[in-house]
Amino acid sequence: MTAAAASASPSAARSTPTSAATSTGASAVDKGVGPLLRGWREQRRVSQLELALRAGSSARHISFVETGRSRPSEEMVLRLAEHLDVPVRDRNALLLAAGYAPRYPETPLDDPALDALREGVERLIQGYEPYPAFVVDATYNVVAANRGIAMLLDTVPEHLLAPPLNAMRLTLHPEGLAPRIRNLREWRGHLLAQMERDIALRRSEPLRVLYEEVAAYPCPAEGSPRSENESDSGSGSGNESDEGPGEAVPYFALPMQIEHDGRVLSFISSISTFNTPMDVTVAELAIETLLPADPATVKYLQSLMS
Repeated sequence: MTAAAASASPSAARSTPTSAATSTGASAVDKGVGPLLRGWREQRRVSQLELALRAGSSARHISFVETGRSRPSEEMVLRLAEHLDVPVRDRNALLLAAGYAPRYPETPLDDPALDALREGVERLIQGYEPYPAFVVDATYNVVAANRGIAMLLDTVPEHLLAPPLNAMRLTLHPEGLAPRIRNLREWRGHLLAQMERDIALRRSEPLRVLYEEVAAYPCPAEGSPRSENESDSGSGSGNESDEGPGEAVPYFALPMQIEHDGRVLSFISSISTFNTPMDVTVAELAIETLLPADPATVKYLQSLMS
């Protein structure tokens, strides 16, 4: 197995993901639960009356909680957090600020308690082969990946494959996948917008630091790079001599078009998370699968298994 494949192997799931502490972490108790709840409500653009109606309370009580005149019950804190779509990690911070114990544990991914979940995820992404699939934590560190991902990383330099592998850094770094992505400007814009949404949702300082790093990577000039081995008239079939010029494909979502071994492969990204997670680690995991977006990509990936 190559170094790249080893770094992206499913066994990587047995490493503990980097903690994604947020701005509402250790200082939450000092701020008090009222200002924190008001901050989440304002960020979600929900009025006190609307929140009260959702949570079965009154606007007067919500106002008293936010100003510190009333201490909410533990049940009320959790109810308000749910209706404000507060991430699980930050619900613990709200509980601490209100004087209650955290409700949600943060179990290391290599803990025996998560054996069933980890093994299930590994079977899932292995079963997706030869198509690429991987699992990331809250700051896009890769905690598991299949051989389809290893195939895409086979030309990435060793220093970018050192743990922790980071999906955003690997994709957008000028020595990573970026030079091989034919529609990098579009794909880069999609990834940065995705990170901006995550920052707004989670208010994560480590995620913001990562965003500032990858957003500062050089952006290509207008026009897509082309492989030296690719025909100008083709649509990405490259050196597949048994096929004629490729036909235009009506993509149903923005594809990532990436050069590999003289071909251009097209993928549509799909992201899955766990429903109603009761653990911070599990809540912050996301499974990303790359679905082939055209017949040529399907044919090439399936040929790798023969």
